[in-house]
Amino acid sequence: MQNNDDSVIEPLAAASSTLTAPSARADEIFLEGPRSRFAEFITLLRVMRDFLRGFRTLHFVGPCVTVFGSSRIKRDDPHYELARKMGAAIARLGFTVMTGGGPGIMEAANRGAKEVGGRSVGCNIELPSEQAANAYLDRCVRTHYFFVRKALLVKYSYAFVVMPGGAALKLLREIGPVDYHESRVRPDTVSK
Repeated sequence: MQNNDDSVIEPLAAASSTLTAPSARADEIFLEGPRSRFAEFITLLRVMRDFLRGFRTLHFVGPCVTVFGSSRIKRDDPHYELARKMGAAIARLGFTVMTGGGPGIMEAANRGAKEVGGRSVGCNIELPSEQAANAYLDRCVRTHYFFVRKALLVKYSYAFVVMPGGAALKLLREIGPVDYHESRVRPDTVSK
């Protein structure tokens, strides 16, 4: 006997769209509004998985300074060399250099840290066309949701460096008020 009850099929279809959606689309689905309880539960499990992976991977990396910047900066760009020198300087101060783990500015900062024997970690995002982890990482965690990635980049950092390009300024604008509210970053410590 065939069951014509679509109340089970629809939540499964909605949940599977969240499970198979690329990261950018998964964030959109998450923000679209209420969905079935089952689909929301699946999303909760996926977010929890991302946070759990991040916590387990990054827990023992030590105090970090997170460097934000464009993934599209090439090695011959002056900003790449600046980020590389800055990553080395941060590592010499005893901090772990944390980035988004991708190419460009992120690679340069991680590379600088590795070249002077410092620690280098990345918090990467699952994207369909780019964002492979760079070769200069001691540890790397991959997340499915952008907001989880941002939270992890903030959680383990004592300071932030914003380099040109990408969504770096947008991230700083989002991070500043959150950390100020939590008394981790005071407005007078943010340089222009």
